[in-house]
Amino acid sequence: QLQLVESGGGLVQPGGSLRLSCAASGFTLSYYAIGWFRQAPGKEREGVSCISSSDGSTYYTDSVKGRFTISRDNAKNTVYLQMNSLKPEDTAVYYCGASDYCSGYVLIPGDYWGQGTQVTVSS
Repeated sequence: QLQLVESGGGLVQPGGSLRLSCAASGFTLSYYAIGWFRQAPGKEREGVSCISSSDGSTYYTDSVKGRFTISRDNAKNTVYLQMNSLKPEDTAVYYCGASDYCSGYVLIPGDYWGQGTQVTVSS
């Protein structure tokens, strides 16, 4: 079965950190660009970050630059999103997807998506 599974979400206080994981089964993540998206209640899904398959270039939306880091561990077939200095406005369900390439920090539409993991930043 081809799927992506996100994990690592939770409740964290403002200023705290979380590391999200996006693990693939049934296919090799290193062949794909991987993007992270988020959707807050009542808002549209937005791109957060993307990492290319070709050279590992990384891209971020302005609101997370300097706080979030996307990375790959090809041996574990997993992509991570390290989130530091979290703010209440980062609260959302975070999704990962796999596709052919990044269009800046937004992954182009692809065939593989995870079910999401909830991140809540609150005191």
